[in-house]
Amino acid sequence: MQMPSYILLYVTDPIASAAFYEGILGTKPVELAPTFALFVFGNGLKLGLWRREGVEPAAEGAPGSAEICVALPDRSAVDALHAVWAETGVTIAQGPTPMDFGYTFTALDPDKHRIRAFVPE
Repeated sequence: MQMPSYILLYVTDPIASAAFYEGILGTKPVELAPTFALFVFGNGLKLGLWRREGVEPAAEGAPGSAEICVALPDRSAVDALHAVWAETGVTIAQGPTPMDFGYTFTALDPDKHRIRAFVPE
């Protein structure tokens, strides 16, 4: 079985997007260039930020059409992360709220990709 290990987002400005993700994820990119940035996490997952202009074949779909999810251990962790991100100016699209799958909030990156923090319930 093949296991996905890489998320690739098409962005307008990889350097600006990398600064955003460095700020919310607390880790520096291992690669940073005007057309591409790469984060590698301790669990092996990679997050690539590729400048939309120049993607081959051309990227279709609207900017911000992807969502990254971050599972947290409990509601208090969701509330705490929401408070930190909101305090630092991260755009919040949905405040903490219960949904059918669990307790969640949703933030937006500079290209309006969603970052959903949640605890399954």
